[in-house]
Amino acid sequence: MEAVRASAAWVASRSSHVTVDLQEIEKVVDKIQGNVPKVEWDFEGIHYFDNGPLTVQYLFVLDALNFCFWPDKDLSYDHLASGLKLALEKDKTALDADRLKNYTGPQLRQLLNWPRPLPIEEERVRLLHEVGLELERNFGGQAANLVKSAGNSAATLIELITRHFPGFRDHSLYKGHQVFLYKRAQIFVADLWGAFKGQNYGEFNDINSITIFADYIVPAVLRELGILKYGSNLSCSIDSNREIVPGSEEEVEIRACSIYAVEKMRDLIGKKFGKQNMALSHHRTLSIYY
Repeated sequence: MEAVRASAAWVASRSSHVTVDLQEIEKVVDKIQGNVPKVEWDFEGIHYFDNGPLTVQYLFVLDALNFCFWPDKDLSYDHLASGLKLALEKDKTALDADRLKNYTGPQLRQLLNWPRPLPIEEERVRLLHEVGLELERNFGGQAANLVKSAGNSAATLIELITRHFPGFRDHSLYKGHQVFLYKRAQIFVADLWGAFKGQNYGEFNDINSITIFADYIVPAVLRELGILKYGSNLSCSIDSNREIVPGSEEEVEIRACSIYAVEKMRDLIGKKFGKQNMALSHHRTLSIYY
C-alpha cells in the first residue's frame, strides 16, 4: 500500500509531537538479529474457521467491528472474536447479509453474549448495516465474492473495500495533506492470509505490500522500545489516560509514525539479514478505525 507508506512518511517528516528515533531502530534490529518470531493465526483458538466462504464472512464482520475496546475495561478483541464464533456455531445464518443490515444494538450484544452496551455501539450497528447492505447490493451477500473479485491481490482487495465500504476508509487530514492508514482493511487481508495459510481465499501475490496496522498497541510497544519519542504534553496525556482527539495532529502523528518506524525496521532487517517479514500505556482515542 504505497499510499499508506508515502503519507506516513510525509507525516513523520513534519511531525512535531512524535519523533521516530532511527538510532533506536538500529539498536532494536541488531538486538533481535533479524529473528522476527512467526505467530500462528488463531493460536488462542478464539476464531471461527471452516475453510470456506463462511470463514470469509466471519472475518469481514469481525474486522468491521474490530475497533475501540478500551473504554470498557473488561472488553477485548478476544470477546469479539469468540463471541462471533460461538454465534456462528449456534446459527450458521447469524452473519448473513440480510441479517447484518437489520441488527439492533441489543441484538448485537446478544450475538456477542455481552451484558451491557458496547463502546461506540451505534457506530458498530451502523457498520454492520453498511456491510450487510453493500454485500447484498454488489457481492451476492457474500464477502467471499468480494475477495474473489480482487484477483489474488491484497492491494486490489483493500481498494475495493475502501471504495465500497465507507466505514473502512481510514483517512485523516494532517496539515492540509490526506493521510491513508487503512488499519481494518489491511488486517482483513492479513486475517485471510493467516487463516487460509496463503491458499484459497488467503492467496495474495502481493501480501508484502501491506503495512503494520496502526492501532493502540503498536505505538505503545514502539514507545517502550524507545523508537517513538513523545513530546512532554503528549506523554503526560497518554500516561494520565486522557483522551486524544480523533483526527488531531497528535493522533495522526502517533499512528503515521508507527507505520513509518516499522517500515524502517523492515527495510533495515532486509538489508542486514535478508529477511522481509516481521501492559503498556497506550493512547486513547474514540475511533471506529482501530
